[in-house]
Amino acid sequence: MPLGYEVFPGNLHDSKTVKTAIESIEASYGKSDRVWIMDRGMVSADTLSWMRAGGRRYVVGLPKSELKKHSDLLNTTKSWTSVREGVKVRYAKEKTEGDLIVLCRSEERRQKEAAMHTLFSEHIEEALKRLKGRCDKAVKPVSLAQIQRQIGRILERNQRSARFFQIDCEAADGQTSGIRLGWRRDEAAQLLQEQSHGCYALRSNVEKWTEAEIWKTYIQLTQVEEAFRVHKSELGIRPVWHHREDRVQAHILICFLAYVLWKFLEQWQSRAGLGNAPRTILDEMGQIQSGDIVLPITTGERIKLRSVVSPENAQKFIIQRLGIELPRRMKARAVLDAANVVPTFGFF
Repeated sequence: MPLGYEVFPGNLHDSKTVKTAIESIEASYGKSDRVWIMDRGMVSADTLSWMRAGGRRYVVGLPKSELKKHSDLLNTTKSWTSVREGVKVRYAKEKTEGDLIVLCRSEERRQKEAAMHTLFSEHIEEALKRLKGRCDKAVKPVSLAQIQRQIGRILERNQRSARFFQIDCEAADGQTSGIRLGWRRDEAAQLLQEQSHGCYALRSNVEKWTEAEIWKTYIQLTQVEEAFRVHKSELGIRPVWHHREDRVQAHILICFLAYVLWKFLEQWQSRAGLGNAPRTILDEMGQIQSGDIVLPITTGERIKLRSVVSPENAQKFIIQRLGIELPRRMKARAVLDAANVVPTFGFF
């Protein structure tokens, strides 16, 4: 279950929040023998040096650029250990400041990155062809600065593959538009990128663990990523614009409490053998409604009966597995003043 939260300024880099978060947790729950797990966005040389000086253990992700140092190992088939289907890991040959470096290779991730790389490259190629076509067909001279800005926007929209294109754009005499546009792909950089598809590197100062244990520990970050997804999509923590800091704090507090309830429902659902997707439970249970029946009596007053709609089979199954007893009737005012009720008979 979540224990607490911290609120930082929105323009503060993630790596600068680590010390505050660690010190806050240690102050609240003591300095036990923890292993701190962080993705590459949280890591900085200063942070790791500070953690080592304090005797703290960690497993962290490293930037993609780290793979260039070990490119000779990425395509070898020796010394890799399979940790699950489609995922293999191995130690690098050398250490970094005494820390172990673990290389990881995921087939599923390789396919995803390769598909994304191909998609963005195709977008750039098609956009450049259209731009070149407009330049070639232009009747009046075209501004070189304007074309360069359009090229910049094309590369910005497809940043993942932008560095693989060498683009030449210059003024040229003898052409109607006055612009010569050409490009080529950097095959060497593209090949290196393709070799690293699906690969990533981890760094740890936990020496007694195997590379498989380090990977299995790091992969727990998927639970953190899932928490962010729930906060942003299911609980709508952002974007919400507030003009005062106390309203920001209140909004985040409500979202945090909602997430605690979300995790409680998830654990309850999991123990009942219903998976771990609370949204499906809420959607199904949300279809169970109650109806109010208002009947007039001879005294001029009206009797109100509140009944629960009979659930469907899928809803009955969930109710049974969760151990919930659904009432047939719910409490309501038995007799209503005629002056306060407009319809003689109706459902609400």
